[in-house]
Amino acid sequence: MRPVKTATIALLTAAGVFLTSLPLSAQSLSNSVFLKHKNEAERAVEKGLEYLASNQKTDGSFGRGYGSSTGVVALAGMAFLSKGHTPGQGRYSQNLDRCIQYILGSQQSNGLLNKGGSGNGMMYAHNISTLFLSECSGMVDPETQDQLDKVLGNATRLILTAQAVKKSERHQGGWRYKPDSKDSDLSCSGWALMALRSAKLNGAPVPDAAIKSSIDYVLRNHDKKSGGFGYSGPSSSITLTGCGLLCLELSGFHGTESTYKAGDFILQSHQKIIGNGHEIYANYYNAQAMFQLGGKYWEKYAAWMYPHYISTQAANGSWPAKISPIYGTSMIVLSFSVPYRQLPIYQRDETIDEDS
Repeated sequence: MRPVKTATIALLTAAGVFLTSLPLSAQSLSNSVFLKHKNEAERAVEKGLEYLASNQKTDGSFGRGYGSSTGVVALAGMAFLSKGHTPGQGRYSQNLDRCIQYILGSQQSNGLLNKGGSGNGMMYAHNISTLFLSECSGMVDPETQDQLDKVLGNATRLILTAQAVKKSERHQGGWRYKPDSKDSDLSCSGWALMALRSAKLNGAPVPDAAIKSSIDYVLRNHDKKSGGFGYSGPSSSITLTGCGLLCLELSGFHGTESTYKAGDFILQSHQKIIGNGHEIYANYYNAQAMFQLGGKYWEKYAAWMYPHYISTQAANGSWPAKISPIYGTSMIVLSFSVPYRQLPIYQRDETIDEDS
């Protein structure tokens, strides 16, 4: 699988879509709320990245609390990428290189990227790791790129194979904990879909039918009346609606009745995630999804998110989370840095309507 990210980024830049090199104040997307909190948010992000870097081991892992899971290592790696840091050069290049090599060395014979005791959540770790490596493709030296091509090819095939396992109509098109799972859940499926979209952006032969099948699964978890999304069937989950919304937004459903209703649901319920065991996860998806939806949705969500989570950052730069502070810090950094648009998977079309 030969990456085409460099050419893709050049094309997007020419089209005025990929604008991460511009100062935030010069970008066409309205970001008045972010600009209001910009200085504090940037300080918080830098403290968070310093915390991650100082807690990384020489092998690329992060110690206790699932810190040796490829999924957590990948999230930390994406946190560095999200602020514009790249492999091979710059302040956190060594940290990124360690993350990449740790995950490259984790692949099993069936293509699974799994190391560090992911347990029943092995496909979570695999999907997130595949997404991270795909986002790094085209940024690394030729020798590492050759490794990436091979590992990513096998990793992407495993995601497609896991999706093709015979399931009931309700679960068809999705993913769950293991490669041979015969059921699906929206949480795991969201990461798998993101990994496939990133791989496709890089030129991988991901069938359109696989993307369509995954979106069909996402829609089967959508409660059209409330606008919410459920874990395994239509319901109104305060922690998963952002995931469902982001999947739709990144798959051609921007500005539809379903996405606006999901955005309205999040605006009405987002503060209820506070204290939930999956709060950090929910905020990550809400932030990514509301930014994609744009307009009042991002402005109102950001107006709450930045001051709330800036106030909860620990003195050492971390954010607490049920899984671990490494996980929590990575997810909050990814949430805070969404306006920078450094991760190609979360690029946003500047031509979309901003008046919602």
